[in-house]
Amino acid sequence: MLSVFRSFIRSKFGAFTALIFLAIIAAAFIMGDITSGKFGSSIGSGETVAKAGGSKLTMAEFQDRVQRVFENARRSNPGLQIGDFLAQGGGAQVYDQLVASMTLKEYASDQKVHISKRLVDAQIAQIPAFQDAAGNFSQENFRQLLLRERITEQALRDDISREILERQMLAPLGLGVKLSDSMVLPYASLLLEARQGTIAVIPASAFKDIAEPTDAQLGDFYKKNAARYTIPEQRRIRYAVIDVERFAQAAQPTDAEIATYYNQNKAAYAARESRDFEQLILPTEAGAKAIADQVKGGKSLAAAAQGAGLSVSELKDQSRQGLTATASAAVANAGFAAKQGELVGPLRGSLGWALLRVTAVKSTPARALDSVKSEIVATLRTQKEKRLLNDFTGKIEDQVANGGSFEEVVKDNGLKLETTPFLISSGKQVEDAAYQLPADVQPLLAPVFAMSQDDDAQLIPIAADKRYALAAPGDVQAAAPPPLAKVKALVAMQYKLAQGNEKAKALAEQIRAKVAKGAKLDEAVAAAGIALPKPQVVGGRRADILRDGQRPPAEIAMLFAMAPNSVKTLPAGQDRGYFVVQLNGIKRGDAGSDKALLNQVRDQLSDVVGQEYGQQFERAVEKELGVKRNPNAVAGVQRALATANNGGQ
Repeated sequence: MLSVFRSFIRSKFGAFTALIFLAIIAAAFIMGDITSGKFGSSIGSGETVAKAGGSKLTMAEFQDRVQRVFENARRSNPGLQIGDFLAQGGGAQVYDQLVASMTLKEYASDQKVHISKRLVDAQIAQIPAFQDAAGNFSQENFRQLLLRERITEQALRDDISREILERQMLAPLGLGVKLSDSMVLPYASLLLEARQGTIAVIPASAFKDIAEPTDAQLGDFYKKNAARYTIPEQRRIRYAVIDVERFAQAAQPTDAEIATYYNQNKAAYAARESRDFEQLILPTEAGAKAIADQVKGGKSLAAAAQGAGLSVSELKDQSRQGLTATASAAVANAGFAAKQGELVGPLRGSLGWALLRVTAVKSTPARALDSVKSEIVATLRTQKEKRLLNDFTGKIEDQVANGGSFEEVVKDNGLKLETTPFLISSGKQVEDAAYQLPADVQPLLAPVFAMSQDDDAQLIPIAADKRYALAAPGDVQAAAPPPLAKVKALVAMQYKLAQGNEKAKALAEQIRAKVAKGAKLDEAVAAAGIALPKPQVVGGRRADILRDGQRPPAEIAMLFAMAPNSVKTLPAGQDRGYFVVQLNGIKRGDAGSDKALLNQVRDQLSDVVGQEYGQQFERAVEKELGVKRNPNAVAGVQRALATANNGGQ
């Protein structure tokens, strides 16, 4: 339960696990399949790393899926490095999820639970990437996306089937979780707990007596801290833009096409009449006649309806066909035969007995071909441009799929090849801080940085149905620290900062020891012998500090993890110095009378408990099926991926 509470007070509720889970499910159709040559010849790539019944997970499959999840995470956080991802437990969590997915699939098969093709079809149809502008499933979009991402339809269906299966088997386990007030109250009350403390900072920069480093000291410091100065992987992006304007002349419609379109859509250009009505629907003919009599006697339809405790509805811009569909042919015919201001009815409609009063009549004359020619030309030109663009991009995709090289495809189709300077994944250029990324290149960054250097070129949309780019990686510079000579001034400054940080650590410990023996923190800081910032009194309620899921500064968060009247030191990080944190007092919270907070916490904790039920079920199924795990799988994949993503291509 301790892990549940930690998740709860951070308001994250397994967010990282959820990210991994969703990325696993979505990776097949959101990202490219990163299997073609990325990892060279991985040792043991065919080795089985987990086995459940007749199913098995190979090292290659595990390694590929971790890479995909990492690339997906890097799309939203371009600065994310593989080392950070793995250090956060990314590899282990992907492994656990893959094993759980395989186990549940095997268990479902034993229990005769299957996912139908129709259910998978429905799920595919709901994926926005496969829909057209009107929100309908587009077979063309589906085909193009699978081709671009190099994933087979069957692989996509398998992933979606597993996701549906897990949802159906695990989601019901968390339904109906209801926690008692006695269980929720301690957690809710902790949110209302208030703490006050005093924080002193000892900056590393406060120590002015640090000597300049020798070349040997600087070289040794640089070697030990190489990761701090490492420049992320840099790539040149090769691309060729395909714009719909390329087809402007070919897309110009002929007079015959314009005339044909006009004749096929004559109804849209014919004279039309629309009307506005006041409408009142009553359940009986007698009641409708009584209202009609009042209107004939001089009352308005609205006043007569109000007298009967009813209200009229307004029908705006109604066509005869539209009114027929919602009421009946008889009601529509009568309504369009009446003059403005006249009352029609009662007439039998689809919902009862209808009374209509004509409030406005709007007539639109027929439009001749000459008067609408310009809009027909614009419509036909757009349609033809889109068709020609789709045909052209389809031809290019076929050439690439049939083995055509990037250069060959560009040359054969009269495209202009362009190459960017070396860029990191965020689009910045290391050598030129003033570099401005071209607008056409921005959409290419994530897809191209997700590709292997020897992958086929991809057709990437810049503006859907308007502008595309055929793109591929050019030269690649692996992540590495620059030569020391290039960053010598920066390294010297950080060397001195690191030396100052060591002195700050020692001084912080001296001050902590004095305060622990009864000295006042501000007096101990004043007696330190160097100029230091004055200690600050801070405090607040836990709920306020953690509001909206924001993570408070580490020195503030520490106050809520300390015993009363205690004092601790805390590194500021990045060799910036140290904090001395003293907890002055605690004001306990009591949420017993705050029903809204109790219910909010109950809902949040119920979600977490429901997730734990699902995890316990997965472990129980794994035990029952006798699932075999390879204890070295995660470490092996971490080594392979760390090499692959740092230049070991």
